[in-house]
Amino acid sequence: MLNLETQLLERPILKTEMGKRIVSDILNEPDAYFVVQAVIDVLNEERERRAKFYNDITEEDKIEFINGEIIVHSPVKMSHNAATGLLYRLLSIYVGKNQLGFVGVEKIMIKLTRNDYEPDICFFCKEKSIDFGKDQTLFPAPDFVVEIVSPSTERRDKGVKFKDYQAHSVEEYWIIDPEHETLEQYHLNGEEYELILKSGDGTVTSFAIPGFQIPVRAIFDEAENLKAIQQF
Repeated sequence: MLNLETQLLERPILKTEMGKRIVSDILNEPDAYFVVQAVIDVLNEERERRAKFYNDITEEDKIEFINGEIIVHSPVKMSHNAATGLLYRLLSIYVGKNQLGFVGVEKIMIKLTRNDYEPDICFFCKEKSIDFGKDQTLFPAPDFVVEIVSPSTERRDKGVKFKDYQAHSVEEYWIIDPEHETLEQYHLNGEEYELILKSGDGTVTSFAIPGFQIPVRAIFDEAENLKAIQQF
């Protein structure tokens, strides 16, 4: 008969090696039950704060709920706004023209198991988005997510959000640095993200959006953006 640790480590929810190590470390401690109960108590309190968060937020807020904390975002720099707008324009035109699904920008709140995010841009395939309602405010894990990093968000974008999007099987994740004008493209390979591209030029081809291919410069340069649109 399998022991408790083996049974737990074989559960599908423990997808990553890090998750398996955490469980293994806890189960090697004699006070494992007390540790787990303490975690459950904290998560129950967090669930109550999350319910209040849903009641208190408004359409005017740029706000997220991350690991029990409410994160209020400050106004963005011009370069951040420009990159968001240029990429959103490309995605919305291409996805709309080909009827591939729904592209959300800035204040689309993604509700994951523990956390709530408002990514800069996200894409939902047609099968997932067809039942979205006009008054809907909370959305499931998308197929494609873009975060435009800033000094105040980079640690989260490359840390907790990276892990969370990966854990919830978001197929593709782009991290864009508007200051250095670079793109990092990650694709879900099995259960973990694989870095496909990190560059400020060349061409990027999406995995989650069929046929979507653009010059990286089109995310940062208006003229290149317009050229790319003409190719759709």
